[in-house]
Amino acid sequence: MAKQYELSDSSVVVVIGSGAGGGTLSNELARKGIDVVCLEAGSRLTLADVVNDPPTMDGKMGWHDKRIGSMVWVCKTVGGTTMRWSGVTPRIQDHEFKALTTYGQLDSNTALIDWPLTLDELEPYYVKAEDKMGVSGTGDIPASAETNNYKVMAAGARRIGYKEFSSARMAINPVARAGRPGCQQISFCHSGCAIGAKWSTLYTEIPAAEITGHFELRTNAMAVQINHDGKGRVTGVVYSDADGTLHEQKARAVAVAGNVVETARILLNSNSSMFPDGLGNTSGQLGRNYMRHMFGAVLAVMPKPVNYHRGARQTGVIYDEQYHKPERGFAGGYEIQAIAMDPWNTSATMGNWGPANTVYTQNYSHVAGLFISGEDPPEAANRISLHPTERDAHGLPVPVIEYRDHSNSVAMRDHSIKKSREMFESLGATEFWGGDAPVGCHNMGVARMSENPRDGVTNRWGQAHDIENLFVSDGSTFSTSGAANPTLTIVALAIRQADHIAERMAQKSL
Repeated sequence: MAKQYELSDSSVVVVIGSGAGGGTLSNELARKGIDVVCLEAGSRLTLADVVNDPPTMDGKMGWHDKRIGSMVWVCKTVGGTTMRWSGVTPRIQDHEFKALTTYGQLDSNTALIDWPLTLDELEPYYVKAEDKMGVSGTGDIPASAETNNYKVMAAGARRIGYKEFSSARMAINPVARAGRPGCQQISFCHSGCAIGAKWSTLYTEIPAAEITGHFELRTNAMAVQINHDGKGRVTGVVYSDADGTLHEQKARAVAVAGNVVETARILLNSNSSMFPDGLGNTSGQLGRNYMRHMFGAVLAVMPKPVNYHRGARQTGVIYDEQYHKPERGFAGGYEIQAIAMDPWNTSATMGNWGPANTVYTQNYSHVAGLFISGEDPPEAANRISLHPTERDAHGLPVPVIEYRDHSNSVAMRDHSIKKSREMFESLGATEFWGGDAPVGCHNMGVARMSENPRDGVTNRWGQAHDIENLFVSDGSTFSTSGAANPTLTIVALAIRQADHIAERMAQKSL
């Protein structure tokens, strides 16, 4: 059963955040007999709270605290953004772990480095993550059902000569498995899965951790600051409860998994005389090198009905363009993914007004859609910092998010839209639209892993270079972005990190 720990208990590991990284790490540690307190800023929903209405669910689980600058698309609820995500789970490729070696430094603006680990090292953890999440088309799990939208994408891919595409690699059960039902093709997956077929830590990792007797979840617990002692070791986390009262949970170690904005904010806000620029930030890299992938969105009106809203939101990926082929005019590659949007988001993509919006809303049943995810070069100027004076409702400094597309990303997006147009027009599309995707998801960087402490914030285990008992456990640790959606890699790294923490604790070196 779930346990309650005293605030003064300094034997626990405190995990900040309950999403893909924090929820997975919490469960992995608890299953190893390590006591964990997980602080979640949001509330705990149930499947009964999930309704197939995006605005309603955004109100229930979206993170709406004030930010300045570029939009981010994250959740403030148990399960974090695993409630909102679409379940697409490709792996990062071998060459993407070696971006600097493969591409060279693109220009004076970029800050490419190689990851301090390889695909071969992470591969066993990818296998464990895929089994845990129930990724379709891996192990003995069948591929996902082919929706009409996927069939249109696949037909267009064949027409223009693509060969690597599949309806697999979705963390949505195609059949009942591991106590979760098979997908019923309800759609509206980004509103949360009403039946629990899609993997979310809300109803997988968190309940599994609770039954170990080594885990406590505290909801509506907004982490404010991480404290440390005179030797530079973290000693506890200060958090605000639902009433605004501050508490400090003592800790043997702390793992931060707040999705990059909150991860950067709490570390920057935990500055001290020893760490004047933020906790663990002697390199000056904390908050920098923020990445969110090169995004593209494509919509087309097809000659016959597609009804792309019927079925899972994302149901397949084309991989032919994921490789490094500099003859295309850019470094790195991208993936083309089938995506379906509800009328609300379809209209929003088209700007909510005007003739183009009218064409797609009036012909909604004939619309087909694609989402494009490509490698995004890290730049020090793309960053998350704290506003010097402005505070939010919690009294915390408001995060300032600065992000711009690199010229490499612009060239990549142009190429991806051109190829997408070829696909749809080969099938007789009567209308076509392609452009930037108005989302702020796939958040990475800001506390990246690096071999050289001067180049990043954490080492190959997500452990702070400066502080041996401070860890980062979300996409913030990504050295570079690759092209693949990040959640599978976040989970694989969290499983690997749990093994490392447990080993260090057994050796009494942590």
